[in-house]
Amino acid sequence: MNDTTRAAIQATFDASNQGTIHFGQVIGQLVAAGVESYHVDYRSGRTTYYLPDGSTADFSFERPTEGIAEPFDANALRATIVAAQQGQVMYPEFKPRSQRAGCAAYTVWITGRHVTYLGRRGETHVERFPD
Repeated sequence: MNDTTRAAIQATFDASNQGTIHFGQVIGQLVAAGVESYHVDYRSGRTTYYLPDGSTADFSFERPTEGIAEPFDANALRATIVAAQQGQVMYPEFKPRSQRAGCAAYTVWITGRHVTYLGRRGETHVERFPD
């Protein structure tokens, strides 16, 4: 991965975590940088971005202060996702809301146009990108 690509990914990561860009903008910027997917692990406080050539970029963020709920509440998670898609919830609010719904990690499959959310016991919820 070249320095320009890494800097573009870092800038997108930072802007998302600061709540200055919404999910659609995140995806647009990552597509422009050549990212095909990324994985967010709330428990380790790490986000890893994957490029088609096998290179990765890994960034850390503050781990949840409240912890991650044990039960996986797909309905609460879905409500949080919809609010984010509608621009009502930015990422700084999305993180604790999704964690309270039992989300421990998720993978955004940019090329597959969906996100797979994971609970602490391996539960999953797949959310397709809106058209």
